[in-house]
Amino acid sequence: MLRRFFVCLVALTLIVPILTPDPARAQVAPSDQVLDALQLDELLSIMRQEGVAYGQDMATDMFASGENAQWQALLDQIYDIDKMEAVVRKHFGDSLGDADTAALLTFFASDLGQEVVALELRARKAMIDDAVEQAARASYYETDDEDLAGVTAFIEANDLIEANVTGALNASFQFYRGMVDGGGFEMSESEILSDVWAQEEETRNDTREWIYGFLMLAYDPLEAEQLDAYVAFSSSPEGRALNRALFAGFNKMYDDISYALGLAAARQMQGQDL
Repeated sequence: MLRRFFVCLVALTLIVPILTPDPARAQVAPSDQVLDALQLDELLSIMRQEGVAYGQDMATDMFASGENAQWQALLDQIYDIDKMEAVVRKHFGDSLGDADTAALLTFFASDLGQEVVALELRARKAMIDDAVEQAARASYYETDDEDLAGVTAFIEANDLIEANVTGALNASFQFYRGMVDGGGFEMSESEILSDVWAQEEETRNDTREWIYGFLMLAYDPLEAEQLDAYVAFSSSPEGRALNRALFAGFNKMYDDISYALGLAAARQMQGQDL
């Protein structure tokens, strides 16, 4: 149900070079310097657009009267960028620990680093449009394995499918918790877990389709050698640490959002105020 949010953690954002020391940045935690370099505010802006669009679709599916002003106001509260940012920064920083942030900043200040993240950001923005998303998904099935090799290597280096499936199932669990706590329906924790695990195969298939479509759209302009270099960076200790930290930060953010959505949906169904 909440797939739209969780299979998209691949994309970072447009990076700006960090070429000379800035005394003002000396007071900023290394993990925050990385997120600043990744332009977290831009990424969260896109995620907010995705989330609000999903919430509007959810209203059509779940509420007899469809979307209304109250629901839109709730979505605005749930997708508060300042709150989203605070959660991501904390859990990203906790996970990143003492990883070599200088190596991360150096890579993303390079020509290749700037190009790949710009392509990722552009593709992610484009896929907010359902027609673009469907076309990207279709391209996955129309492409043979040999031509998918570079993208497959990137997916495997970052464990993108399994990590995203885990995130999606956890978020679905939180949504159910919110629905139960909000009085939308009665389910025990074991019943919620059973229902969530029943979604695993569908979630994995959907995730694989989305990720391949997204990465094919994003990396189509790259030369094979450039994509190989990006895969090599992703496979390095620094690249793996970054990937783990991004999942830690964004998964926690989406867990919180999912619970809030479930709670809001339950109370909306009952005509209550949140």
